[in-house]
Amino acid sequence: MKKTAPEVAVTPAGVMLRFAAMTYDLLLLMALWFIIGAVFVAVNGGESISPHNPLLPSLLFIASFWFYSYFWRRGGQTLGMRAWRLRLINTTGKPLSLTQCLLRFMCAIPSLAIFGLGYFWLWFDKDKQTWHDKFSETKVVQEPKTKKA
Repeated sequence: MKKTAPEVAVTPAGVMLRFAAMTYDLLLLMALWFIIGAVFVAVNGGESISPHNPLLPSLLFIASFWFYSYFWRRGGQTLGMRAWRLRLINTTGKPLSLTQCLLRFMCAIPSLAIFGLGYFWLWFDKDKQTWHDKFSETKVVQEPKTKKA
């Protein structure tokens, strides 16, 4: 007979923990943006970009998506989420797809831009999901503390 691990109850992550993790991740993301910007300016001969050139904003957008999707698909935790013991899980129990990551990323922008209403929605949602959780069929849960021996 095969023994299975006991089921651990998952607790939905609250707004404040999500914002703490998001702030941590934003600091890391800004460092990545600075590196990309420095390389872009160096390659551009020390000149800044013209306001009509979409290349640098596009690179920063792609780098941001890569940052989040890389961590979400590889264990369900960004570095900020790991610091606060948060994990992104799929509601079906399967690993996150790239499409889910893109949906989540694109829906998180208006969730935050509209005065954070998409995040605060979890206070009213029976499943404690934000707008971008619902659209991407994901959940952010808080992992239990582990006891050290």
